[in-house]
Parts: sequence; C-alpha cells; structure tokens
Amino acid sequence: QVQLVESGGGLVQPGGSLRLSCAVSGSIFKIYTMGWYRQAPGKERELVAVTTSVGTTNYEDSLKSRVTISRDNDKNTVSLQMDSMEPEDTAVYYCNADVAQTRWSDALNYWGQGTQVTVSA
Repeated sequence: QVQLVESGGGLVQPGGSLRLSCAVSGSIFKIYTMGWYRQAPGKERELVAVTTSVGTTNYEDSLKSRVTISRDNDKNTVSLQMDSMEPEDTAVYYCNADVAQTRWSDALNYWGQGTQVTVSA
C-alpha cells in the first residue's frame, strides 16, 4: 500500500507564511506527478500546484506569485511554501501523488488525509 501524510498546517496570520510537507511511504517503485490541492468550505477541491518527476511545475494562475512547490525524489517528499497568505487561503490542503508500486504496474493516484490551514488574525 501507499500512504501520503501531510504536515505543517495550522493557524497563520494574514501576510504570514506557511510550509506544508507531504511524505509518501509504502511500496513504491516510482512517483510521478506530485501536487497540492485545497478545498475551502462549501467549495470544490482545486489545484494549487503540481510537479513532475523531472521537476516541471504547474501552478494555479492566481496563486503562482505566492506559492512554491518543491520535491525531494530521494526522500519521496513534496513541499509547498506559501507566502503573503490571505484569509481566502483558508482550506484543507491535500497532497496528491501518482505512484507505481512495481516496474510492471500502472501508476495509481493517491491522496493524503488533508491538513487544515487557517488564515486569520
């Protein structure tokens, strides 16, 4: 099995910064795309940022000036640095990854359990 565990969520003041991390563990042959999504109350889950195994990144247009995604392929981790945070960033943030468990198997998509981020004074 494959597990994704997020950490780093919490309460941050407007204008502040936060760094989320996600560790992928379990039976892993290769991790392809890794990313972060978020879901605010009453809204659909939306993309924040993704990164491929070769380092290509893609950001939600409205967030790209304030967030940076990075990954460590040796440690099977992906991180999200968020700066100049706004109350509208309040949401549950989810880690996502496409993981192949063997060299012969297709990659499957996995989600973490989510971590709450609240931006408030």
